[in-house]
Amino acid sequence: MVNNQYTITQVQQIINAGGTIIKDYTVNTLLTDSRRITNPEGGLFFALSGRRNGHEFVAEAYAAGVRNFVVKQGPELKVPGANFLIVPDVLAALQTLAAYHRSRFDIELIGITGSNGKTIVKEWLYQLLSPDKNIVRNPKSYNSQIGVPLSVWQINEKNNLGIFEAGISTTGEIHRLEAILRPTVGVLTHIGPAHDEGFESRRQKVLEKLGLFKNCRLLVHNYDQLIDYQDDIPVKNCFTWSTKFNQADLYVFTGTIIKSNYYLRAHYKGQEIECLIPFLDEASVENATLCWAVMLALGYEATKADDRIEHLSAVSMRLELKTGINDCSVIDDSYNSDIQSLEIALNFLNQQNQHTKKTLILSDIFQSGLAADVLYQQVAAMISAKKVDKFVGVGEALSGRQEYFEVPEKHFYPDTATMLQHLRALNFKEETILIKGSRSFEFERISRALVEKAHETVMEINLNALLNNLNFYRHKLKPGVKVMAMVKAFSYGSGTFEVANILQYNKVDYLAVAYIDEGIALRTAGITLPVMVLNPEVSAFDKMTEYRLEPSIYSFGLFDDYIRYAREKNVLDYPIHIKIDTGMHRLGFENFEVETLCDMLEENRYVHVQSVFSHLAASESAMHDEFTLKQIRNFEKAFKLIERTLGYKVIKHISNSSGITRWPVAHYDMVRLGIGLYGVDSAVSDTDNSLQPIATLKTSVSQVKNILAGETISYNRSGSLLKDGKIATVRIGYADGYLRAFGNGVGKMLIKGVLCPTVGNITMDMCMLDVSAVDVREGDEVIIFNEEHGIEELATQIGTIPYEILTNISQRVKRVYFYE
Repeated sequence: MVNNQYTITQVQQIINAGGTIIKDYTVNTLLTDSRRITNPEGGLFFALSGRRNGHEFVAEAYAAGVRNFVVKQGPELKVPGANFLIVPDVLAALQTLAAYHRSRFDIELIGITGSNGKTIVKEWLYQLLSPDKNIVRNPKSYNSQIGVPLSVWQINEKNNLGIFEAGISTTGEIHRLEAILRPTVGVLTHIGPAHDEGFESRRQKVLEKLGLFKNCRLLVHNYDQLIDYQDDIPVKNCFTWSTKFNQADLYVFTGTIIKSNYYLRAHYKGQEIECLIPFLDEASVENATLCWAVMLALGYEATKADDRIEHLSAVSMRLELKTGINDCSVIDDSYNSDIQSLEIALNFLNQQNQHTKKTLILSDIFQSGLAADVLYQQVAAMISAKKVDKFVGVGEALSGRQEYFEVPEKHFYPDTATMLQHLRALNFKEETILIKGSRSFEFERISRALVEKAHETVMEINLNALLNNLNFYRHKLKPGVKVMAMVKAFSYGSGTFEVANILQYNKVDYLAVAYIDEGIALRTAGITLPVMVLNPEVSAFDKMTEYRLEPSIYSFGLFDDYIRYAREKNVLDYPIHIKIDTGMHRLGFENFEVETLCDMLEENRYVHVQSVFSHLAASESAMHDEFTLKQIRNFEKAFKLIERTLGYKVIKHISNSSGITRWPVAHYDMVRLGIGLYGVDSAVSDTDNSLQPIATLKTSVSQVKNILAGETISYNRSGSLLKDGKIATVRIGYADGYLRAFGNGVGKMLIKGVLCPTVGNITMDMCMLDVSAVDVREGDEVIIFNEEHGIEELATQIGTIPYEILTNISQRVKRVYFYE
């Protein structure tokens, strides 16, 4: 992230680093990811070590032009012209530099922590206070031990208020963030179960979070949730709000729904005041009430606070990847525009390989704290560095600085309406389009025009959860063990290139698909990782070799067919993977066939054995552990014989998701990560929250009907209610993958937090729910599965497995991908 300038000598003194300065560069950009290098000549790369050792990526950053590094140990090889600052703890050095930078600015700083709502409260306070203040804040949810120092680096002399959130997952973390932020005003959001697993008790977690406020002059909090912690609050001056206790500074004594708003009345300073919140859900009402309390605590008049809260806008902190018109992909970030989040969004744009052409639609940026010329020069440099092919600027500021932007194709419009009038002339086709706009530009209109119209039933895929799951399994592996990610069957129903792109960007070693056409789809979408095909068809060998897909060879017949093809086409030394059947009895050479196979492999110039693998049949089940051990012994016997025959080492792999979790002895050279990547692993305890479901399937209510007891519902008059009630017809049926087995009360869906059973048979495009216990209206959201109502629960309802639920979701259900 780019900001104020320091010489490398100054940095060395600030972080108390060793090392020799070769050239006293000026640095203004902090870098932690070699894949996301901007402004390399002014960059300072911190070789952080977590799940991956940052020192392994120094060479990659150097090749990108970076010449200044903070490391734990110096480079083994001479790196000409580079400065290496050597410290005992690279993360601590980053935090020390950020803390020093913060200390230079005597500004009010609001520090926010809690279990839930931190980012929403931060963004809403920004909306509420920005008319009066020049505010600096975390981009999106940059609230970690790394995110906070990178965020604080943004502070400059034009800012007169900071709003920063701080997140923790275990003890000992908050004091480091407090030392960086030095908040003067504290805000505590909702305390819930998030990250409970990192603490001995809920009390320990609350006390840790309260540590952020130890030097604050003021703390704003919900009196109700700290009633048992009054002696532990480290701040004398507190402003409290409550819905239960009238001794709170802001006592909210009633709440009423008025159309789509929530109307609150409260007692404050002996007077009755009111507030209209433009949201109805419980979390939003709580977060908005907290913001109301903050405004009053900061001295705002009650009427002004009410007026501003009434105009709060929903906060979308997620990038949404959608299918666009004319074979485009659309990244929708149409509600938020600042230079820091622009960098994050451009990095995500660069992860997309499905189209060679990359397009940015950007509005003017407000409240940056920078002079306009400086701001847009930085924006232009960032766009150039990210190799954007087509740039569409919307707004007077951008239109007045067209000369700054050196891109192959550029267009400028004074406002959104004018751009939409010229939409056809822009000829969007086969490109990935990032839409990034300040809220006032209403870029959601552009998104609606560019996104392909689709069925209202949607499956949302959380790419951050997918990365969390990938790292959960990586953490269980010894250094050097490779990861093969299974993306067969449309990535278990979750998408093709959308999932593969993020896996490739995060450096998995291999991908695996079931059939050759799946591999071709990945290659045409720009995926360059090695791809193993589990069940190759002889008729498509030519396409397989054309697209450099690597076949699994599991039988003598398939081996002979491939050798015959290779001999005819003179394809030499082609990578193949040998499948051994150690007990699954699906595909593979059995142990008694391995010697014959070795005779065929010996001195065979047409193939190179890339790997030998097998499949564990019951790795998740303790009752079958003896059988699993037998499979492992059979596998070792087979691959040792094959390696002796070949005279070289091959990659060995047998562990699936549950095998990674339960059988570290069977990790060998590589593991195959399948359903666990998507958040399901029966070998992981139900109380372990480390895995996150990545998919949410949702639809909406088409119609609500009052039904008398005994009236029949659906085909064959198969359903009825026992007493008078209501049914809702919802937009999902067996053609979408919601199987007929869920009918007649077997399946349940969530509406407003209430599980509603199906009534009657599931039809092709719709089904009916008993909503007698819920206040339901047409258009209301319906959740088929999510984190709360999991896929495993649906599988149990109809006696199947989560794999079948996921892979049955049909292609007509639109996939939307979220990334924070």
